[in-house]
Amino acid sequence: MKDSYEIVRGYLMDHNVNPSFNRVKIMEYLISKKNHPTADSIYKELKKELPTLSKTTIYNSINAFTRAGVVKTIMGDGKEAHYDAVMDPHGHFLCEICQGCFDFDISNERFEFEEIEGFAINEKEVYLRGICKKCLEDN
Repeated sequence: MKDSYEIVRGYLMDHNVNPSFNRVKIMEYLISKKNHPTADSIYKELKKELPTLSKTTIYNSINAFTRAGVVKTIMGDGKEAHYDAVMDPHGHFLCEICQGCFDFDISNERFEFEEIEGFAINEKEVYLRGICKKCLEDN
C-alpha cells in the first residue's frame, strides 16, 4: 500500500504539477488540515519539519496548485488569503471572533443558483460571516 507522500506525489503528477519534495509536503499539509490555513501558518508549521523551507516556496507552490485546480484561494475575511484543498462544491463560514473558517454543505435547495442570462457560471462560492458555535457557547 502506498504511503501518503506517494499518493500526494501521484495526485500532483496527475494534475501536471511538478511534485518536488517541498510541494508534496505542502500539499499533504493542505489535504490533512481542514482549517483553511494561510501561507504564514503553513510556513510556521512546516518550517519545524523542513528547516530550509522559505515563504517564497510556499507562495510559488500555492500558485502552482491554484493554476492546476487542486487548491482554492479563499479571501473571505478580506485580510489574508486562506487555502483549501477540498475541491468539491461547499460553502465557507468565517467566524468574526476566532477567525476560524468552516466548511458547510451547499448541495441543498437553499443554495441553488439560477443561471444568469448571458453569463456562463464556472464556479459558485458561498461565504457567510458570523459567530461560530464554539464562540457562541464560550460567550
